[in-house]
Amino acid sequence: MHPRPPESARLDATERWFAAHGLPYFVASGRARARRALRPARVVPRLVLVVAAAALVGVALAWLGSDNALAPATVLTAAGAAVATYAVVALGARPMVTWAVGRTFGSLRQLLPTVTRALPLLLVFVTFLFINAEVWQMAASLPTGFLWLTVLLFGAMAVAFLLVRLPEEVDRVDDHVDEALLLQACRGTPLEADAQRLVEDDGPPPTRHTELTRFERWNLLLVLLVVQGVQVLVVAATVFAFFVLFGVLTMRPEVAEAWTADPVTSVPGLPGLSAELLAVSVFLAAFSGLYFTVVAVTDDTFRGQFFSGVLGELERAIGVRAVYVELLERREAERAGAPDPGLDGRG
Repeated sequence: MHPRPPESARLDATERWFAAHGLPYFVASGRARARRALRPARVVPRLVLVVAAAALVGVALAWLGSDNALAPATVLTAAGAAVATYAVVALGARPMVTWAVGRTFGSLRQLLPTVTRALPLLLVFVTFLFINAEVWQMAASLPTGFLWLTVLLFGAMAVAFLLVRLPEEVDRVDDHVDEALLLQACRGTPLEADAQRLVEDDGPPPTRHTELTRFERWNLLLVLLVVQGVQVLVVAATVFAFFVLFGVLTMRPEVAEAWTADPVTSVPGLPGLSAELLAVSVFLAAFSGLYFTVVAVTDDTFRGQFFSGVLGELERAIGVRAVYVELLERREAERAGAPDPGLDGRG
């Protein structure tokens, strides 16, 4: 048998395990880094700089394109991109994004049956909108800036809806962690033997540490948000590609001109593809993404299939965290010369 590594090595390996599973805020250093990055003295100057630069670019685009809506659309897009970049770089959210994206694309085989159940009904519904003259008139008449703002509005509504509903999923994760689940969660991790030892001794059970801190809850919430967001983007991109192809095959220029009451603008080098078709496809894809978001977290069948796998992994992480925190507390108690809480003072 290989010699058992010292406790400090096992704790270090567990911290790397947390990072590899998209949970940097389960480690004290990750939480400290996020707190420093969230100080107003660091956030406000960067935000002001981004908004000012985006405003200048937006005004220039609006002036060059004679589209006033390009200015706010550019500012909002730049602000969103800056927030995402700051979260990845400064807040240490890169492990969350990496794990969530890898988890989503790595489980496409399990995701595909669920998506194929939702897409047919969605495509039938949206196809009726696609062959509706009023939809073409509305989407084709929108300047680029207003179409951009519409897509951002749909995206913001989807994110807001997820931020309201996903905390319910996080609450379910840490409600049913018992000793049996804790042992199962730690199997194959650096703390497998420690979990067995802590469960069998006479001290306080490590399951008392299943209550998450604020940063840890946000960690789980952000992981679920990225997972769901990637899935929605995949669906929206699929709908967009479908309608572009469908429109190229079926929508004649004279029909589009009759529906939009204006000559169509063809895309150079791509026969059958027009700016109006792209605008309608973008609008319907964004709407489909919002619709799919609502269905995925409200329908019990879809929610169970979408979240069962990822919630199981997050539940496992909470079990590992409980053992990790218990070991840290006992080590700190030993260093302070206090009785080992694992022995409950009866050593």
